[in-house]
Amino acid sequence: MSRVRTPIGARIRRKRIAAGLSQVALAQALGISASYLNLIENNKRAIGGTLLLRIGERLGIDLEHLSGDSEARTIGAIGELMSDPVMGGIEMEADSVRDLVARFPEAGAALARLYRAYADATVEIDVLQHRLKSDPLLSQLLHPILNRIAGIKSGAEILEGIADLTEEERRRFITTINAEARELVPSMKSLVDYFDHAAARQKRVSPISELDEAILSNGNHFPALEDAAAALRAELAGKGRLEEEAIAQALERRFGVACRIRAAREPRQDEAPDPSALAFEEIAPQSTRIFQMLRRYASHAAGDVVEGTAATLDLTSDEARALARRALSSYVAGAIMMPYRGFLAMAEERRYDIELMSEHLGASFEQVAHRLVTLRRKGEEGVPFGFLRADRSGRLTKRFPLPGLSIPGFGHGCLLWPVYTAFSERGVVRQLSAFPGGGRFLLVAKAVPKHVTGFREPPLVFSIMLACDIVHADRTVYGQGLDLGQPPVEVGPSCMLCPRLTCSHRQEIPV
Repeated sequence: MSRVRTPIGARIRRKRIAAGLSQVALAQALGISASYLNLIENNKRAIGGTLLLRIGERLGIDLEHLSGDSEARTIGAIGELMSDPVMGGIEMEADSVRDLVARFPEAGAALARLYRAYADATVEIDVLQHRLKSDPLLSQLLHPILNRIAGIKSGAEILEGIADLTEEERRRFITTINAEARELVPSMKSLVDYFDHAAARQKRVSPISELDEAILSNGNHFPALEDAAAALRAELAGKGRLEEEAIAQALERRFGVACRIRAAREPRQDEAPDPSALAFEEIAPQSTRIFQMLRRYASHAAGDVVEGTAATLDLTSDEARALARRALSSYVAGAIMMPYRGFLAMAEERRYDIELMSEHLGASFEQVAHRLVTLRRKGEEGVPFGFLRADRSGRLTKRFPLPGLSIPGFGHGCLLWPVYTAFSERGVVRQLSAFPGGGRFLLVAKAVPKHVTGFREPPLVFSIMLACDIVHADRTVYGQGLDLGQPPVEVGPSCMLCPRLTCSHRQEIPV
């Protein structure tokens, strides 16, 4: 049975009291003991999925509100904060963190936001340190400044240390020092301007992190965008298949956007993309071309819906809002390619076999995996999946966590995740994993090329990983023939945050 260890007990207690029910009365209605309900309300017991449903129905609480997903993310962020070296010497048990978030949710959210800002600032400091060491512009600015300071210092030492200088010699040294000082002023102004511009570019919170959090808070499901996608699908294909040529013609006819293939020998342009043209690499697969055309089509045909949805995310910067418009247009494109009900029916029938679905749909492995994570429509949910993408350096570039699935907010993850081993394997890799909090998950990963490149350009390869609670494993093809009773691989969020002190794969000193 799925377990939820989030601080929802206080929420249940408030709703029970507001409904005028005693613990005994509610416990009898739920078929549990009053002492067990007391433990739940004090966050001393995890709640199974069936019991969670009964509590929600009895108290009239929406399951999404009761499931505690937002609290789980807050708890995870505070856990990362407490594991950071800067918090050394401050001990805070996991139960204390849960109690804090339960009793003072706004304070917990504030701590999580402060930690994200701190993490962004730490990255910015690392970037500035790198610039100080290797930025050619800084070197170009600092070299003449240091030379002039050295010249001023030398002249001043001569004036002070040599008593028998003639008046002509003394006048000449003073003139030289004054000249060097005048030349120093514009150089110093250029250096100050450089750092002013760098400070102006610095953001309170990274736009990508802010957007990720906003999408997570919506469960990565947007009903308005689903409705818009259904209408656009009917407009482009009726009840038939999407055809690349038909999409290209509709783009040009309705919005004046011409699609073309760019030859491999044709140089890439660095300037902003042409709003009246959409160019594809000669080697881009058809699934990529169709997706990019649909994204452009959605940005025009469903622009108002995309803008309206982006406005509900309450983002604080222009960069985050621009990223949101692109991400939400991509959401619409995926929903046009893979309409909700038909896609869900195919997923259930094919037991979530991503490769098989990719072949049937003409979509890439990553596109299908992305779409699976959005199947959150109330009453028509698919298997709840978490999503993760990593590049060859190990850096996590996309994430969608689940309760109990510990994923760090930035940086690298656990070396034992199959998202990393997939780079050296052919096909899909599966693994039963146990996380420190007790969550048991089926992890499924595959390395996929982002695009096939020419001879001299190395391929861009990512690893895509989906995760589901072990209770859902038998609904997927990846659970077939898997002994769910075997000992799982013990994993963690990342080496620095992992409490498994004896792990032989540890690469960082535990905090």
